Formats: sequence, C-alpha cells, structure tokens
Amino acid sequence: MPDHIVTAFTDELEHLSANLLRMGGLAESMIMDASRAVATFDLELARDVIKRDRSIDELEVEAERAIIRLIALRHPMAGDLRAVLGAMKLAGDIERIGDLCKNIAKRCLELTGDENRAAVKGIERMSRAVSHQLQMALDCYLRQDIEAAKMVLDMDDDIDDHYTSLFRETLTYMMEDPRQIGSNTHLIFMAKNLERIGDHATNIAKAVYYMVTGEATTGAKVESRLANDEGEQR
Repeated sequence: MPDHIVTAFTDELEHLSANLLRMGGLAESMIMDASRAVATFDLELARDVIKRDRSIDELEVEAERAIIRLIALRHPMAGDLRAVLGAMKLAGDIERIGDLCKNIAKRCLELTGDENRAAVKGIERMSRAVSHQLQMALDCYLRQDIEAAKMVLDMDDDIDDHYTSLFRETLTYMMEDPRQIGSNTHLIFMAKNLERIGDHATNIAKAVYYMVTGEATTGAKVESRLANDEGEQR
C-alpha cells in the first residue's frame, strides 16, 4: 500500500478516535450532571442534560459516516479492520449511554424533592462509580491497553452490587412509607439506568480487548442484559 494511502488512513482513524473520545467525555459529564440534578433537585440542570443528548447523537452520525468512508475507500484488513469495527461498537455504546443519562434526567423532572435522602446518596455513589468505570474504559481505548480493559471488566460486579444494595434500600423505604412509592420508583429506575451504563462501559473494554488482540473476551452476562434492555426499549 502506498505511503500516502497509509498516512491518509491513519489520519482519518485518528480523527475518528478523537470524535469518539469527545463523545465519551460528553457522556461522562452527562452522568455526573444527571446525578447532581437528582441530588440537588436542580430541574434546570436536568433539562440541560436532556438537551445534551442531541450532541452525542450528532457525533455518532458523524462517526458512522467516517467508518463507512474508511471501509469503502481504504479497505482495511486485519488489525486495521478491527480498529474500524471497534470504533463502530464504541460509537453505539456511547450513544446508548447518552440515552440512559437522558432517561435519568427525565425522571428527575418527576421527583418531588422529598425522596429518601439515603437512596439519593446511593444514586450519587453509583454515578461516581459508573463515571469512573467509563473514564477507565475510554482511557484504555486511547492507550489500547488490554490490562486496563481487564480491570474495567472486573468492575462490573461492583456496579451490580451498588445497584442491588440501592434497590433493596429503596424498596424497604417504600414498604415503610407507601406514600413515597411513586417518586422512589423513579430512583430505582435511575439506578437501573446506571447499571446499564456500566454494562456499556464494560462493552467498550471488551471492544478494546478485541481490537488489540483479535480475541473475544467472555462477557455473556453483560451481553444478555444489554440484549434484554434493547428489547425493553422497543
């Protein structure tokens, strides 16, 4: 392959990667801002998070166009093809994370401001854990670091534990005070959205592992949950 073609492919792939990392940065900020909106009952911030989802959607469209161009014009093979297909996977997962953040913000608009503070604190803690997991996943993509990718995969159980603990705590509170069932149900769904975000961060790490090694990681549990989640959204 001529040097100028190789250089053009590298430049286009780097531009695509930069856009994906920009998407990821937006998603990270949406996670934390959605959580802050819940914690402070800041409805204006929640509305801002909802609006920001459009920016992620637009970047995904741009990424898809770049991926199609790379495949159609550059005909990548082997590791280059894995890099392009991995980028496609990342774009989809990050876009979905944006959707889940938007869902959290929408549910914030339904709160009364009198919800169980312990559960709200649980949402904050879980948001920090999930945001950290996504940050690590994006970092391992940037550095193509399979050891870091493995660490992200290992974090999945911790996120699940966060969700289980918060679910039980909120359910107990609802049983003790049935008047709070409606508003606290929103908190449970927020926690579920955060767990799904963790699953998508895990998928990003799996994609990185495949891009670097050409081998798939084991992750049937995460894939099954996400398949069920997509089915529920339909």
